Amino acid sequence: REVRDFLERDLGEGGPQRSVVVVATSDQPPLVRLRGAYAAMALAEYFRDQGQEVIFMMDSLTRFAMAQREVGLSVGEPPTSKGFTPSVFALLPKLLERAGTTANRGSITGFYTVLVEGDDFNEPIADAVRAILDGHIVLSRDLTSQGHYPPIDILRSLSRVMSDIIDPKHREWAQKLRSILATYRQVEDLLNIGAYVPGKNPKTDYAIRMIDAVNDYLIQDVNLNVDLPECLKRLEALLG
Repeated sequence: REVRDFLERDLGEGGPQRSVVVVATSDQPPLVRLRGAYAAMALAEYFRDQGQEVIFMMDSLTRFAMAQREVGLSVGEPPTSKGFTPSVFALLPKLLERAGTTANRGSITGFYTVLVEGDDFNEPIADAVRAILDGHIVLSRDLTSQGHYPPIDILRSLSRVMSDIIDPKHREWAQKLRSILATYRQVEDLLNIGAYVPGKNPKTDYAIRMIDAVNDYLIQDVNLNVDLPECLKRLEALLG
């Protein structure tokens, strides 16, 4: 069902004509799932070497790691962290490092999903992947339960290249927004039980005043498209 939904709904009009989809479902043998990932990456590399700007999306790295764990255990590898075999952590960088740019040619921008058990963001696969990729976007169950979409946890999300590609004003606004969210999170429990006394900390009072406007800015309907200049214009109006 998820594959059909992606093909018929998410790719959108004209999407199938510009896409290659490789499918290996979770009920298939582990070698099929592994080869599906390698085949998809090889196709992405082919188009990159033709000078194309390729978006590579993989769902999910966790299933890839589980498939390699099955293979590793079947050939006698010892289970290590959370039952994953050493070969899992050897294969992850070999797959992920194939994305990126080549000299005087195109590029591959990779988006990979990682499933975490019990919201443990330090579990082995998530931890290993964070060390390799240029950034991560963390989705929050708490925000989902509040109807906050997309449920992106800004404070847990990170881009290691952001500071290299944005201007000083953009950086200033981003830091200010993160500061508001961090300050509010520190006193949220006190607010919920009515124990916070306003007037003692101007920074905290400001965060409390701004939090609704910040959340309104961060919420976006799935069918609404907003380009970067418009996002920055709204961010400046909010925090500038």
